[in-house]
Order: sequence, then structure tokens, then C-alpha cells
Amino acid sequence: MADFNKILTPGNYKDGEINVVVEIPTDSNHKIEWDREKACFMLDRIEPIAFAKPTNYGFIPQTLDEDGDELDALIITDQPLTTGIYLTAKVLGVMKFVDDGEVDDKIICVPADDRNNGDAYNSLSDLPKRILEQIEFHFNHYKDLKKPGTTKVEKFGDAEEAKQVIADAIDRWNKK
Repeated sequence: MADFNKILTPGNYKDGEINVVVEIPTDSNHKIEWDREKACFMLDRIEPIAFAKPTNYGFIPQTLDEDGDELDALIITDQPLTTGIYLTAKVLGVMKFVDDGEVDDKIICVPADDRNNGDAYNSLSDLPKRILEQIEFHFNHYKDLKKPGTTKVEKFGDAEEAKQVIADAIDRWNKK
């Protein structure tokens, strides 16, 4: 397997496009994580099925969030994507998120070329309201059985705020 952090860049985020590597497909309760040191995926744990992911979940290569991991991305598609693929995605916004006291923001995106929906999603306001409600509910509650009250969705921000989060994460990567 290739080391995504060596072969992919974060993408052209200033123009609203990023490279994203898929870790967890939509509806999966498997917590699959990229192991940066070994350059491969690992199954970290299996969550209760009630806490399956409401969207595909992945990361942006060559970035570091404040929690020390690659910057996370939530990729909205009609069907689950496969672990280990990458795609060019269009940035819609950011979910400002705190997990156990650490900033753990999530970039919200869609495939850059989604002919199935006619590339209809260009901002968070284009998404069905229910999708953002499901995302917020999931991330506010997915640790409730083990560590209740340790996660908090603070707010959703637009694409410009997301681009700043990405720029800061690239800066942290370059300084490591």
C-alpha cells in the first residue's frame, strides 16, 4: 500500500478542492484509522451499531489537526465509498468539533465530480437540512456509552472558514 502522505498533497484547497482518503464508509461501525507510522489502515475498534457513521469519513493528506491526527473529512455521497480509495472533493464547510477537550474539526465535502446529483452541492446550505442534523447528532452522542458528554459540535462554518482550517492544518504538517 502507498503512503498517502507521501504521494498525495492536500489538493487545491484555496480553490475549494481537496484530496481525501476514505477510512470509514457510510453506515459502518468499524473505526478504521490511518496509521501514519506504518502507512496502512488499521481497525482501531468496533463501535456499537447504533453509532455507525452517517457519512463517509476520511482524512486530508499532509495535514495535522490540533489533536495531532490528519485533518478529518466527512464525505457526503449517496452510497458508501470504499476504505483506501482517494478522491478529489469539493469543500462545502466545516464542523467545528471538540472531542474530549481537543479540537477535532471535520471538513464537510462532496466528490468534485458528482454527476448523479448534477453537482448540486456547492455549500452547506445546498445540503438537505436532515443530513447536517444527523451529522450533529452522531458526533454529539457517539461516545455516550463509554464517555458521555465528552464530544461537542460547536457549530458549522462555511467554505471560507473550512479553507482556513485546512490552511492551519497544512501549516502544522509543514512544521512537524
